[in-house]
Amino acid sequence: MMAFNDWDEVRTAYQVARLGTVSGAAQALGVHHATVIRHIDSLEGKLATKLFQRHARGYTPTEAGQDLLTVAQSTDDQLAQLANRIKGRGNEVTGELIITSIAVLAPLLSPALAAFREEHPELTIKFLTDERLFRLEYGEAHVAIRAGSPPDQPDNVVQKFYQQNFGLYASKDYIARHGRPTSLEEPGHHTFIGSADEVPRAPFFAWLKKHIPAENMGYLVNQMTAARPAVQAGLGIGFSTTWAEQDRDDVELVFPPRPEWNSQLWLVTHVDLHRTAKVQTFVSFLKDWATRWPVEE
Repeated sequence: MMAFNDWDEVRTAYQVARLGTVSGAAQALGVHHATVIRHIDSLEGKLATKLFQRHARGYTPTEAGQDLLTVAQSTDDQLAQLANRIKGRGNEVTGELIITSIAVLAPLLSPALAAFREEHPELTIKFLTDERLFRLEYGEAHVAIRAGSPPDQPDNVVQKFYQQNFGLYASKDYIARHGRPTSLEEPGHHTFIGSADEVPRAPFFAWLKKHIPAENMGYLVNQMTAARPAVQAGLGIGFSTTWAEQDRDDVELVFPPRPEWNSQLWLVTHVDLHRTAKVQTFVSFLKDWATRWPVEE
């Protein structure tokens, strides 16, 4: 049975598998190449099996090696994420602040993040946008801004934040060429920009798929960030947020926001970090900043 103090050897094997050579692993770990070889030999001896095939170009994991290294990679990732959580527990607004959100919010959030860092210049802000959910319990982020239904992950503190109002817009060029529709119940010949997903997650895209005939859906996107440029390019009538279009003069609101199109934003923090100075200071700042964002009457 392997003991906790064998982790150095497992980590060495993981680096050899990742990089394919003893010299590469030695450089990554900051040790002598003889140490890497000793660790591999020791680990194979304890497990009584070969973890690598040695060849002229380097080391290739065996099937047993792959099994061990899959676990080693997961453990290495979790230890790195734990370190991020621990680093977030200080009492000063310094170091690294990791914020995750959906990409479409970047134009809305960036001025707030710039102003916050102006107040705290010793802080490094890492802003992560991805389709996947970053896991706060592993320290992948300190603060998450999420849309839709209230997040229900255990050990998270969830606060209602800001409601995004979505309307249907068209470019002035599109309206000049095709006219302005008067009814969503009778879309006529008009082209709409919808979701490429079979079951759209966004409420406005789900509504569009249900209520607008398929023959009117002339342009489909798999991410909301691609819908707004399509509207601006005159490809059709599509959804955008009121905050994004309030000062533009090249698009027009064709159908105003409806409750069933709108999307609630949530501020999410992990219970372990929620009351730290860094997280509390940022959350309070962002809530105050959001009071100047457009609100539908």
